[in-house]
Amino acid sequence: MTTSVVHIWRLLKWGRILARHGALRGIEQDRNTPAPVRRLARVARFGARVPATPRYADAFQAIGPAAIKLGQTLATRPDLVGDVAANDLLRLQDQLPPVPFETICAAMEASLGRPPSAVFAQIDETPVGAASIAQVHRAITTDGRQVAVKVLRPGVEADFTRAIDTYQWAAAQLEGLGGEAKRLRPRLTVENFRRWTLRELNFQREAASASELAEAMTAEPDFVVPAIDWQRSSTRVLTMEWIDGIKLSNRQALIDAGYDVKKLANTLVQAFLRQAIAEGFFHADMHQGNLFALPGDKIAAIDFGIMGRIDRRARVWLAEILYGLITGNYKRVAEIHFEAGYVPAHHNVAEFATALRAVGEPMRGLPVKDMSIGMMLDGLFSITRDFDMVTQPHLLLLQKTMVMVEGVATSLDPDINLWESAAPFVREWIRTELGPEAAIADRLIQDVRTIAGLPELIRRIEARYPAPGGEPPAPPLREIEVVRIGGGWRYAAVAVLTACASVAATWLVLH
Repeated sequence: MTTSVVHIWRLLKWGRILARHGALRGIEQDRNTPAPVRRLARVARFGARVPATPRYADAFQAIGPAAIKLGQTLATRPDLVGDVAANDLLRLQDQLPPVPFETICAAMEASLGRPPSAVFAQIDETPVGAASIAQVHRAITTDGRQVAVKVLRPGVEADFTRAIDTYQWAAAQLEGLGGEAKRLRPRLTVENFRRWTLRELNFQREAASASELAEAMTAEPDFVVPAIDWQRSSTRVLTMEWIDGIKLSNRQALIDAGYDVKKLANTLVQAFLRQAIAEGFFHADMHQGNLFALPGDKIAAIDFGIMGRIDRRARVWLAEILYGLITGNYKRVAEIHFEAGYVPAHHNVAEFATALRAVGEPMRGLPVKDMSIGMMLDGLFSITRDFDMVTQPHLLLLQKTMVMVEGVATSLDPDINLWESAAPFVREWIRTELGPEAAIADRLIQDVRTIAGLPELIRRIEARYPAPGGEPPAPPLREIEVVRIGGGWRYAAVAVLTACASVAATWLVLH
């Protein structure tokens, strides 16, 4: 187990890098930052030439691959790092110098159990992309298909393990300070980061996510998920269909190629809504670099390492919250927050409704095309501190993705409005999920499940209360409190004293 001294040394080294890039200024100036953390931030920047404008993304890139991924996670936590830092962290491109091709071939052979030449007729030595976790090469299979081969960078697992170990230690110390640090639950943020990273490091999990998303998106034929080549994939090598398209980040190239950018933007919005609201399983890294335009104004997505899930109950709550904010029913929105447990019960529903009105009314006063889901959600985050709202990781990931999708869609079509594009889909989903037909269907399902469970309930009752003449139930045993004193030497001392007491009692009885 790593000692506290090692954790502190790593944190000091990383803190110095962050300080040199001005990334600790916000922590140092925030009045909600615990005093010990502010003092450490001042020590870290001592003697450093701090830039006028903090360069958060550059700082995380300088620390290393694990820090880059952590920075991407923190970009989803504007309530934790602030809006300025979160926006800057969104520009992390996750680009690193490529690993030598010979090293990649050796890693492929070790993972696939056979040399690359046995499964690929050709592999381009120059990667098409090199990121913090893996790099991608274009290849042709032995049966003539063009594929993309994603290979895990050697040694990256050990690097992430060391870094995450220290992140968890630091988050525990921070949360132990109590107050605002405890409410923001940094340990939960690091734990989610650890889980996401473990999924990304296992390419079979990523392949399974891509396969599941492809099945869920059959109703959206204009959104393409590349097919997985399972025979040429493993935990460290992922082979999938090659996507020959234009990145959505290159709007001028799309226009020159004859694509309908307005249709592409609308397709992206519809695809995301179906994933997040209808299916509850969504691609959580839908930035421009992971989205390509294909002939026929279709969109293809890649990189399925980070996926989000929302259960039906949370989706219903989310739909009601968004619908209530649009229609101005703030009282109902407040009630949902309390019913969902997002706001502690000791707060006042009416007061929370007033706070929500302060968020919603400015939006309702704007022209429809100027409304923004991102602005609305940022407004909601601004009132979390006043009402002790604890972090909801699944909603934070959704919020990050919604803002990202809105940004990509707006870059394609500056006049698009997410609400206008989403209105038909959301209206129909709310009607089917919250309307009278849905209520009747839910009641029927609940009643059928209750009836189906009756035989098992009767069997349990018979086992607990057998028929007369059967074996009587065992008498209840007296509960005995177990005394726990402390360390092992204390248990030994108790055992010795108990033995001495027994000997003494025996001697008294005999004499």
